[in-house]
Amino acid sequence: MSTAVPTVLISGASRGIGLEFARQYAAAGWRVHAACRHPEAATALQGLGESVSVHRLEVTEKASLDELARELKSLPIDLLIANAGVSGPRAMTPEMVDRDSWMEVLQINTIGPIAFAGAFRANLEKGKGKKAVALTSRLGSVAGNESGGFYVYRSSKAALNAVWRSLAVDWRSSRIACAVLHPGWVQTDMGGPRAELTPEDSVAGMRRVIDALDLDRSGRFFAWNGEEIPW
Repeated sequence: MSTAVPTVLISGASRGIGLEFARQYAAAGWRVHAACRHPEAATALQGLGESVSVHRLEVTEKASLDELARELKSLPIDLLIANAGVSGPRAMTPEMVDRDSWMEVLQINTIGPIAFAGAFRANLEKGKGKKAVALTSRLGSVAGNESGGFYVYRSSKAALNAVWRSLAVDWRSSRIACAVLHPGWVQTDMGGPRAELTPEDSVAGMRRVIDALDLDRSGRFFAWNGEEIPW
């Protein structure tokens, strides 16, 4: 008897960590549905092989989410990875608040992931894996904030952590395990070339954390290496 191939859905998959997730899961024999804003320009993603399907998605637009949800309506999903995110303006201060920029980051980093998860709850309920993770940051830890600054990015990730914790509570009845993951300081466009980790090592570590995720570990905040981070 053949075993069904596990399926993963990834947002923000055209580059960096999202692209590496797609590459590693495809190499491991998974069926990968990779979503990004501009599929026509995602040449690296398009080149990952037949097991990777590339979809257009703008996580801040309900119509775009609805369209992808219709496209994947009957598909069981074992793992959902809400990866799309931005760093936003780093130099903002309490004396110089750019409200529009702040709201844009919240739309992408906080509202986008929870709407993405909600759009595919039925797919996750059909899957065997039943796992939903979001990429956050250690900078979103309120207890761990000893250096200040990064008002916009910190607040967006702290808010993401809060909504994902609620998601874990609310979806326990559907036996969907939820967690937020800190990828580390990674050599991406956001992290820069001096970062400590390669995308390969960060994603390999996060995949081990995801493999170990179950309902007993649901609703928690983990680093790429399995360390639990305080809220």
